[in-house]
Amino acid sequence: MPQQSLVDIAKAPILAYNDKNWDAVRAAVTPTFVYDEVATQRKVQGINDVLGVWREWAAAFPDSKATFNTVATSGKTVIMEVTWRGTHTGLLRAPTGEVAATGKKIEIRACQVIEVANDKVQAMRQYFDLMTMMQQLGAVSAV
Repeated sequence: MPQQSLVDIAKAPILAYNDKNWDAVRAAVTPTFVYDEVATQRKVQGINDVLGVWREWAAAFPDSKATFNTVATSGKTVIMEVTWRGTHTGLLRAPTGEVAATGKKIEIRACQVIEVANDKVQAMRQYFDLMTMMQQLGAVSAV
């Protein structure tokens, strides 16, 4: 598979998330898609459970979007550095508890390791800077 096709497949679920197009997310991933959110220690399998997690993020940050910075491939794996931006206008369920809407903007960097199989995303490990996000929301103090 050409490298650009692999990258386009890997970006598809995140671009669909940016538009909050849940049908497009579903179409971009395998039915047994695994989403591993390393910072929160939340790992879910199956598109319905993954969409539940992603909808929670969208409820907390309705305008949240990712922009792609750097992309690299190795075999059927795509590694992407992204920046997440959004405004916290809904309830956030965090590892430390719930955070009520603050109206504050966030900008956090993340890395996604994406595995592709049969022209769909099969797994995504997302590493992001949870501490910076919580500091930007005022939920924890700066160190």
